[in-house]
Amino acid sequence: MPRPSAPSFPLGLAAVLRLGELRASDPLIPAAFAVVGVVELTALTPRGWGYGLGLEMVVAVLLVWRRVAPLVLCPVAATVLLLMPWVGPQLDDVATPILFLTLICYTLGRWVADLRGLAGLALVALVLLVDYVAVDQRSHDVTDLVFAAALMLPPYVFGRISRKLAVQSELLLRHQERAKAEAVRAERDRIARDLHDVIAHSVSAMVVQTAAAQDLVRTDPDRTEGLLADIADTGRQALSETGRLLHVLRDDAGELGLRPTPGLAELPVLVREFRDRGLDVRAELPDPPPVVPAGVNASAYRIIQELLTNALRYATDRSVTLDVTISSRALAIRAANPTDGRTGVGSGLGLLGMAERVKVHGGSLRHSTAQGRFELEVSVPLDGTLSA
Repeated sequence: MPRPSAPSFPLGLAAVLRLGELRASDPLIPAAFAVVGVVELTALTPRGWGYGLGLEMVVAVLLVWRRVAPLVLCPVAATVLLLMPWVGPQLDDVATPILFLTLICYTLGRWVADLRGLAGLALVALVLLVDYVAVDQRSHDVTDLVFAAALMLPPYVFGRISRKLAVQSELLLRHQERAKAEAVRAERDRIARDLHDVIAHSVSAMVVQTAAAQDLVRTDPDRTEGLLADIADTGRQALSETGRLLHVLRDDAGELGLRPTPGLAELPVLVREFRDRGLDVRAELPDPPPVVPAGVNASAYRIIQELLTNALRYATDRSVTLDVTISSRALAIRAANPTDGRTGVGSGLGLLGMAERVKVHGGSLRHSTAQGRFELEVSVPLDGTLSA
C-alpha cells in the first residue's frame, strides 16, 4: 500500500540521497506515456518532432522519481515539457504532453503531504501561461483559462483524495493490528491466570498429601508409599504446567485465582447456559469427563466457551454442533455452524485467542468456511497422560 507520509522536501542533499528509493511500479506509467509519445510523434512527424521526442523522454525519466521528491521534480518536468513549443511541436499539435501534465498534477496532490503541492501546481500553471503568452500565436480568451484549470485541477484534487484514502486505510490497518495484538495479549494473560490456578491447586494438594504421609510413615508404610507416589505425580504435573506459564501475570478482570478453574466437568453446565441464551447446541460430550492435565482441562473449557460465543453471535440460524472426544493421545474438539460469511466488527480476535490457547499446549487449530458452513477443529496432545 502506498505510504501516506511520502517525502516532500526541497532540493538538497536529502532529496538526492533518496533518489534511489524506487518501487518496481514507479517507471511503469512514465514508460507507457513515453511509448504513446513515440508512436504519436513518429506517426504525425510535426515540425521539430525530434526535439519534442527528446523532451518527452527527459520528462518520462524525471517522473520515474516523482514519488521521491515531488516538489522538486514535478515543476522541473513541467518546465522541460513546456519547452516543446519553443523548439518543437506546438501545444495543439500533439496530445501526449497532456498525459504528462495530468500525471504531474496528480503527483503534487498525492505525494506532497501538505498543501505545498499547490505551490508546485502554481509553478506549473505559470510555465503554461508563459507558453500561451509567448509562443502560442492563437487568439486567447477566458476559455483558455477554463481549459487550463480543467486540465490541472481535477488530477490534483484526485491526488488529494487518493492520499486521504491511503492515510485512512493505513490507520485502519494499524488499528486492526493493534486490536489483534491486544486480543492476543489479553488471552495470554488469561491463560497465565488459569495456569497459575492450576499450579496453586497442585502445590496445595502436595502439601496436604505430604502432611498425611508424615503421619503414616511409621504406622502404615504401604499407604505412605502410595501417597508419596501421588505426590510425585502431582509434582511432575505442576512442573509441566509451570513450563507453560507465561512470564507476566495480570489481573485486569479481577481473577485472583480465588475461584476454581472450570474444566471439562463443567461443559454440560456451559452448554445449558448457551441454550438458555437461545443457541441450539447439539453436543456430544465425554461422560463421565476423564481426568486430563489441568492446563489442558482449563484451556479446553475456554476454547469451547469462545467457539460457542462466536456461534451465538454469527451463526445464521443460531445453531452449532459440538463434538468433544478424548483418547490416550489427544483431546479433539470439533464444531460447525452455518454462516453467511460475515463475522462483524472485531472479526478474527476470538480465533486468535483460541489459537493462543492451543499453541501453549503444542496443539493445532484448523478452521474453514465452505458451502455456507464454518468448521473448526482443535487437537491438543495428551502424551499418554490420560487417566480414567
